[in-house]
Amino acid sequence: MINGKVAIITGASSGIGEATALTLAKAGVKVAIGARRIGRLEELSKKIIANGGEVFFQKLDVTKNEECKNFAKAVLDKWGSIDILVNNAGLMPLSFFKNLKVDEWDRMIDVNIKGVLYCTGSVISHMKEKKSGHIVNISSVAGRVVFPAGSVYCATKFAVAAFTEGLRQEFSVRSNIRVTSIEPGIVATELTDTITDESLQQFVEHGKKMETLQAQDIANAILYAVDSPSHVNVNEILIRPTSQEK
Repeated sequence: MINGKVAIITGASSGIGEATALTLAKAGVKVAIGARRIGRLEELSKKIIANGGEVFFQKLDVTKNEECKNFAKAVLDKWGSIDILVNNAGLMPLSFFKNLKVDEWDRMIDVNIKGVLYCTGSVISHMKEKKSGHIVNISSVAGRVVFPAGSVYCATKFAVAAFTEGLRQEFSVRSNIRVTSIEPGIVATELTDTITDESLQQFVEHGKKMETLQAQDIANAILYAVDSPSHVNVNEILIRPTSQEK
């Protein structure tokens, strides 16, 4: 059903983005992968090509609107279509608000919210014109449940959840654009590497001891959503590890 379609995946240099690129490519999707770490993208491209897939890669900083627009234009120039957008790029430098890590707040807002807006804005006119498309936003359990030291991060993910539902209401019925929010619990990725608040070391270590989700689990959920029949709009998928309580 998705064989031959074109997908853009942001934050594709590791974790969920990398697993999603490999999974969609295996399903016959032409994948355009973007991230800041170009060396990682080159390695991922080699894997995709070795497995018989088609890939395009380009350096992408989602906090820069012009880079998002240029990336989408390059994909359209190469393949003539954008059918799926996976807004995966994200940061999680958790900290207690009292520690006033303002630079980290700014960075989270820029990547987790503005990056999703910019990338979606770069493809929406094309999808609207052809009256088809699928936007997948990676939110989080933190887009539903607030926890200590997560107030700013949770705020960004609540924003992604609200934006996703707004997109659905605006575009699904009128323009046949499906919209999905993927909401993972704890996943074994590099996400916790951005935490600089030393008081959260115990939280990080606890997460490492848990049987967490794997990036492939989330990639499988994304595949399920985008490969569903065209009359099916999978709006939300909330996925926790069995051992995660909240």
